[in-house]
Amino acid sequence: MTDQREVSIVRWPDRAPSGQDGPAELLAAYHLQTQAEKGETVAGVDGLPDRYRAEIADPRAAFADDVVLLALTGDTAVGCLVVTASADGRAEVKRLWTDPAFRGRGVAAGLVGAALEHAAESGVSAVRLSVWQWRTGAIALYERLGFTVTESWDERDRLVCMERAV
Repeated sequence: MTDQREVSIVRWPDRAPSGQDGPAELLAAYHLQTQAEKGETVAGVDGLPDRYRAEIADPRAAFADDVVLLALTGDTAVGCLVVTASADGRAEVKRLWTDPAFRGRGVAAGLVGAALEHAAESGVSAVRLSVWQWRTGAIALYERLGFTVTESWDERDRLVCMERAV
């Protein structure tokens, strides 16, 4: 049975769930799933590229200049998102992940909404993101939230770049 408690969005590490290392488990799930979707399945975190392992091992250091948002139900982290520090008047949203058991409950939309609010408070003019083209559900969510496809700033194949004004 899925837990039906309310989900709240908090800034990490200001509020860390007890018994968990913040977003580490969620980041591990995100990166392992992404590798599998790219056809590069690995057996575990140790098989991930170094930069992804570094995020999982020490999210506080990896995202020291950024804002990490967690979706909590009770004291359990069920979603995460990173908002990068402003560059050229823009922030970037990355690492959006919702625990599969909590999908369809507005967790991702809540995280993106909180990221947009943070960006507005920080004085940025736009928020951008990149998403793999096969993640059609995520692309549809971003479009519903006002993001539009824009010229790519990333050289990787099959990556869709999107942006919206704040």
